[in-house]
Amino acid sequence: MISIGIILFPGFQALSLATGTVFEYANLEVERQVYRVDLISEHGGPVSSSLGFAVQTRPFGSERYDTLLVVGDNDLAVGSVGLIDYLRRAPDFARRVASACTGSFHLAAAGLLDGRRATTHWYHAREFKQRYPQVPLDEDRIFTLDGPIWTSAGMTASIDLALALVEQDLGVEVTRQVARSLVVYHRRAGGQSQFSALLELDPKSDRIQTALAFARQNLRQPLSVEQLAQAAHLSPRQFSRLFRAETGQSPAKAIEHLRLEAARLMMESGWHSIDIVARDTGFADPERMRRAFLRAYGQPPQVIRRSLQLQS
Repeated sequence: MISIGIILFPGFQALSLATGTVFEYANLEVERQVYRVDLISEHGGPVSSSLGFAVQTRPFGSERYDTLLVVGDNDLAVGSVGLIDYLRRAPDFARRVASACTGSFHLAAAGLLDGRRATTHWYHAREFKQRYPQVPLDEDRIFTLDGPIWTSAGMTASIDLALALVEQDLGVEVTRQVARSLVVYHRRAGGQSQFSALLELDPKSDRIQTALAFARQNLRQPLSVEQLAQAAHLSPRQFSRLFRAETGQSPAKAIEHLRLEAARLMMESGWHSIDIVARDTGFADPERMRRAFLRAYGQPPQVIRRSLQLQS
């Protein structure tokens, strides 16, 4: 049996408990108890969550775990001496040590992330880098794996991390079925961005939102300003002026970002050739896509693909 210890502390983020559900459904999928999940804390007993309800826990002890996962919180609370000491010793009695969301701050405080790649919630990335400059932070990643240490980005990304742990233990088919049961996307690749191009653009008006939604659904088309303006029910001149005012970008640059995001997702989720990715995301030809990747990421698509495959 694979033992999972989920470490809680006062004020822990309630959504972090969803990681335990992934292991629960893995047991249901294989119709036997592969995983045993313990909720543990420094002193045991009831531990209050960010929503105010309390969860019963077992105290830290001498028990060995296959995987220890420390959760995060909303306020970046400094971990207690007992919590940090327990995490510092964790590699001695756990095969894998992981964090959900801002739990990475506790792993870093325990010295477990020194010199290792890690991630955390994007909102707290700057604070993390200030506190722990010795940790190479991948601030735009869903989750990272460096040796026996796993870290996830914020909130629902901890579910992706838990699915990745199950995939390592039980294989991709079990993980796919667990994801379907939970009605979540079959594990997002670790290298996938925490951000969405549409969220970054943050259009305010319904007309610009409608135009961007039209663009995302029709990336294979040339998508001229005239087409986008028609979708927004504006003249091309009005559309271009309003689009830049709301997003800070030209329509052409925004569409390129949408194409880049779609191309990365295609490379993460399958083995499509570069030619097919370029065609299906509207770049028209691989060379045009290569130039866009170099502008955005400083690397060509082939290098990005190899990196994503290594991280997933």
